[in-house]
Amino acid sequence: MNNRLFKKVMAACAAGAIAGALVLIPAYEGVEYKPYRDVAGVLTVCYGHTGSDIQPGKLYTDAECKALLHDDLTKVRRAVDPMIKVPIDDNSRAAIYSFAYNTGTGAFSRSTMLRKLNAGDIAGACDEMKRWTFAGGKQWQGLINRRETEKAVCHGTL
Repeated sequence: MNNRLFKKVMAACAAGAIAGALVLIPAYEGVEYKPYRDVAGVLTVCYGHTGSDIQPGKLYTDAECKALLHDDLTKVRRAVDPMIKVPIDDNSRAAIYSFAYNTGTGAFSRSTMLRKLNAGDIAGACDEMKRWTFAGGKQWQGLINRRETEKAVCHGTL
């Protein structure tokens, strides 16, 4: 687990869940200015942006990538917040935003994680993150690392 990243995310969460997610997501998504196919074969650009608006062959600017990240994270927040029926702290919310950004809000909406969360089992919900380490039918070390950090941020402790 990346202790330095954990500390940066937790410090950013003092300014809110979105601020924490804006530190966490780029750390694991990385940035690619030219569209590419991810491990699941999905056309992707910038900080993990997917969608029909991607122009293959276009070289995206840093400003365009940051704008896509902010827009995508706003969409995640608008989808996720109404699903959560219990109060949670900003570090848990930041971890959930990062998780849903990566897996998709549909997957989050159907997850055991959300069921546990809304049942008041926040610790159990955070622990569910470690189960989501596969893409394209294969387990990925990058997803294992990401989920470990998201889980720690969700719990608020190493």
